[in-house]
Amino acid sequence: MTALAVVLAALGACGYAFGARLQHAAVHATMAGGGLGLRSQAQLVRNPRWLAGLAALGSGAALHVSALGLAPLSVVQPIGVLALPITVLLNLREQGYTRRDVHPSMVLAVLAATGGLAVFVLLAAGSATPTPVGEDDQFTATQIVAVAVLLIGLVAAATRSKVRCVLFAAGCAVAYGYVSLMARAVAQQVGTGDLLAINLLSVLGIAVAMVVGGWLLQHGYASGPPDLVVACLTVIDPLVAVGLGIGLLGEADHVSGWVAAAEALCALVACAGVFALARHHPDTTERSTSETLEVAPPGDRTATPAPTTGPTTGSANEVPAGTAGHRTSPRPNGSSS
Repeated sequence: MTALAVVLAALGACGYAFGARLQHAAVHATMAGGGLGLRSQAQLVRNPRWLAGLAALGSGAALHVSALGLAPLSVVQPIGVLALPITVLLNLREQGYTRRDVHPSMVLAVLAATGGLAVFVLLAAGSATPTPVGEDDQFTATQIVAVAVLLIGLVAAATRSKVRCVLFAAGCAVAYGYVSLMARAVAQQVGTGDLLAINLLSVLGIAVAMVVGGWLLQHGYASGPPDLVVACLTVIDPLVAVGLGIGLLGEADHVSGWVAAAEALCALVACAGVFALARHHPDTTERSTSETLEVAPPGDRTATPAPTTGPTTGSANEVPAGTAGHRTSPRPNGSSS
């Protein structure tokens, strides 16, 4: 069952990647250079690309929930990190990048993220113990996550730029990590065969967390690139879910110290690969370069003119050789520099 759960979770990660790419494009097309206000949010629900992304995310979530019903939380949840390299590959293809545009550090980051994850899953699959999710555990998790999401959302609303994107994505990731825990609880209740035994509060908690997380996710898309959003989701979501599984459910009570240390090391390698992947992506590099040019003085943006051996001829509007891209500014007498 564990092998099947890993396959389902991997397919779910593909759904997350396609959904993230589609919804990010739809959000920015709807914003049209403005903010993501209530009017823009209302237009999203009629955008075919956004709806297609929602369907992809829903399919990924369904596969992920099915996997949670077959294997421990600490095994299934980290597989979601595969969504990041898939998202990067989709973005590279859509933006028309070639192999020359891919930094070697980006390739190493992909290997670190996927390799660290693969070893982590192998270790967790052989050591984690499936445990039931009791009502007390659900209530405690609800309190912790509600406070965390509220605080992160408030701080995100008061910040700007990439920090805002990271915080909105982090709030979504915390909510989705909670959804994984509650989904496992519902899957265990369904597995008993008595549908009347399903706790409706668990279902309500999942619904509320999905809505809140989805709202935060759209604001994350509006505030930054999809790679950064997916990077935050793939790192924080598993950490929250695994933390809840270990802290509340005791899934690692029978794990030896050496195995726990190896799992922690693999998790660190995978997280480092995720952050490096977001950092060395061509979109991120080009964005940093353009931001530097925008804030730099005009004299720092231009290429050094080639030395001239004599007076130039031609009209005043001609640009001398070697000064291509020089921004001209009007002088008081009407001429240009």
